[in-house]
Amino acid sequence: MRRSHLKHVVWGLAALVLVTLLSGFSLFGGKETPGGDASKALVPPGKLDEYYLFASGGHSGQVFVYGVPSMRRIRTIPVFTPDPAWGYGYDEETKAMLGGLTWGDVHHPALSETNGEYDGRWLFVNDNANNRVARINLKTFYTEQILGPVPNIMGPHSATFVTPNTEYLFMGSRFATPVPAGTYVPIQEFKSKYYGVLAGVKIDPKSGHMELAWELLLPPWSFDLGDAGKKVSDGWYFLTTYNTEEAYETLEVGASARDRDFIVMVNWKEAEKAAAAGKFQTIAGAKVIDPVKVPGIVYLMPVAKSPHGVDVAPDGRHIAAAGKLQPTVTVYDFEKIKSAIEAKKFAGEERGLPILDYEAVRVAEVPVGLGPLHTQFDDKGYAYTSLFIDSAIVKWKIGEWKVIDKVDVHYNVGHLCAAEGDTTSPDGKWLVSLNKMAKDRFLPVGPSHPENLQLIDISGDKMKLVYESPVDPEPHYAQMIKADKIKPEVVFYKDVKRPNSVWDPKDARVVRKGNRVDAYIVAIRSRFIPDRVEVNEGDDVYFHLTNNDMDQDITHGFGIPLYNVDMQVEPGETKTLHVKATKPGVYPFYCTNFCSALHQEMQGWFLVKPKK
Repeated sequence: MRRSHLKHVVWGLAALVLVTLLSGFSLFGGKETPGGDASKALVPPGKLDEYYLFASGGHSGQVFVYGVPSMRRIRTIPVFTPDPAWGYGYDEETKAMLGGLTWGDVHHPALSETNGEYDGRWLFVNDNANNRVARINLKTFYTEQILGPVPNIMGPHSATFVTPNTEYLFMGSRFATPVPAGTYVPIQEFKSKYYGVLAGVKIDPKSGHMELAWELLLPPWSFDLGDAGKKVSDGWYFLTTYNTEEAYETLEVGASARDRDFIVMVNWKEAEKAAAAGKFQTIAGAKVIDPVKVPGIVYLMPVAKSPHGVDVAPDGRHIAAAGKLQPTVTVYDFEKIKSAIEAKKFAGEERGLPILDYEAVRVAEVPVGLGPLHTQFDDKGYAYTSLFIDSAIVKWKIGEWKVIDKVDVHYNVGHLCAAEGDTTSPDGKWLVSLNKMAKDRFLPVGPSHPENLQLIDISGDKMKLVYESPVDPEPHYAQMIKADKIKPEVVFYKDVKRPNSVWDPKDARVVRKGNRVDAYIVAIRSRFIPDRVEVNEGDDVYFHLTNNDMDQDITHGFGIPLYNVDMQVEPGETKTLHVKATKPGVYPFYCTNFCSALHQEMQGWFLVKPKK
């Protein structure tokens, strides 16, 4: 190449780089995410956020609470994992609730609903690891009940999406196993003796108490995500399934062989009737219904291969599903579904379950991009779908079935959460992208990087990325509720009839009955009364601690060095802690939660006399 030509090439490349930088385009992969107005996320001191965001804590076993739009993390709620900061899993009530398990894998928080709207009463979450579900009381932000391990289920990933009036939540097996779960059957008999199971968990409308109502015996497929019908589709539950190939070796290849898998449609009201009519067999104490023997409960709809999310639009009529390995969102019309069922427009069956004719129920295939996972909705008739491979959020119009806008996120978004986006009347305004990776977005903290929550303004015609916040470990899913729908208690009610509580220091005491010692202790700034508990080696000691400070935010802790115990007691609360006095000697007990100017002086003595 002549030198003059080389000079022109160099200058040309330099000009291209300059134009690229000035125009906001990257030489290495499309248009860079435009900078947003971060001031929109600013909540000034003394002001409160407009929304609560409840995000799953993955294998931490916890739930993370954020304020939106500030994206400030304001609370971690322990659910399936002991937490010494709260004393969760240390006091007698929560220790019993955990049942000896010390971790869980939280995937999908679901807010309670009334008439398809979040009502601010409870939050339900699943434990993908140990086949459990939990209920959190949103007056106290305390975990009040853990149900399980539920029999016959293994890995309830398609939980805990609730019905529009919180009648039920559902738990579908991610991992096909023999039943009862835990039974040994050689893996070579996978197709004949392994099953997937869907459990219907009944919820008391007043107390929120959960109990297993019935189960469905399904083929050995992997059930992924679910969503309950609403309005015209109320009474139905939709869940995606992969590995309809029924592979049990090299799932990455074996479970992706077919062009289509299924959305499983469950008429839960018919399942409820079948259980009441005795059309079940009892397996491991559960009422298990075989839908092949009881027609009308389960139908199958074809969907692009390896689907992940299935989401019911606010109108209850349109159901959107995304196959991870096809760049489209498939939309179904429930009116067409009803007509197809009534006319028996079936395209055969699979494992004895009827398959609805795809062309009879589908209304659109929206070309959204690579790796579609999950869809949320706003108040203007738009849908928003996460694209894992593209690392982007797309906005598309319901009815027109075309993409309107696209915004890049960082990086590899899984789920996304819009303000009230799972209800019959979403708010629009805000959307949070739950990204699986952060890479270089935050200061490096060693090889393990945080994940990234990114706040997107969806109030206008164009989406705008305005703010981001690190989170660790992985948030799988989240729901966002208007803050004024939740009415938390700021102090506990002073219940003079509460067992083990002490409201007058004169009633504080230490009582011995044989080898059991009960210490009824008052905690009040800045003293424990009594501040001396003397026992014998080998005694079972129960510390009943009541926080007599009825002032907001005055929390007391109670810890004993070398005895591996700690708990936190909120204003007006009573908790009980059991200690086996196995170590003779003198041990201080002290307030572990800063409470006053004389916090350091708030201590007492646990004296353990050695055996003679």
